[in-house]
Parts: sequence; structure tokens; C-alpha cells
Amino acid sequence: MDQNHHVVVLGASAKPNRFAYKAVRLLKHHGYSVTPVHPKLTETQDLQVVSNLSAISKPIDTLTLYVGPERLLGMIEDILAAKPARVIFNPGTESQELQTALDQASIAWQEDCTLVLLNNGRF
Repeated sequence: MDQNHHVVVLGASAKPNRFAYKAVRLLKHHGYSVTPVHPKLTETQDLQVVSNLSAISKPIDTLTLYVGPERLLGMIEDILAAKPARVIFNPGTESQELQTALDQASIAWQEDCTLVLLNNGRF
């Protein structure tokens, strides 16, 4: 458990069957500091949801993505400006354009599953 490790969930959900919802729940269970991001939600799982990355002032240790690659294209500048220490591309979020931009900005990224990483103790 690392309450000092700040994880941002981009594409948070209030629907319990969604992987983003399950990720927030599991991150909280493991003791991480979690900030959900969604343009229309205001709260999920007793956490305040911010509408975009620019609303976050606290440094981001991990940015985990639950947004499709077509939507991510319009968020590349915001993601780079947020300067996360690492980005996790969950299945279905892979974006060559964003991955190239992250490489150019020297931001670490990986294609993996947040839920699997947490359940296997590799997060």
C-alpha cells in the first residue's frame, strides 16, 4: 500500500461492470491515492471526479488509460502537460501517436492491464 503513489484513472466510470470502475475500486483497496477523470461525472465510489487532466495539481505517479485511441488523440497535449511518471495503456487503449509523443517526452509507458498488475503485485 502506498498512499503517496498518486494514480489518475482517465476515463473513470460510475458503472460497476466497467473496467475503469473496477480499477478505481482495486486501487483504493490497495491504498493508492486515486483521482478519477471524466468530463461529465462528479463522483464515483466516494471520490470526487475531475473533468480533465489540467484540473489536477498534484504530481501524477501513474496515469492509467480507459479511453479509446480515437479520443486519446485530442488529449495528447494535456497528457504531456500533466507529466505523469508513467502511463499504462489498458487493453483497447493503445495509441501509436500517444506512445510516440510519450517517447519523445521521455515519459515511461507500458501496454498492460491495471487490474492484472494490481492482482499480481506488480503495479
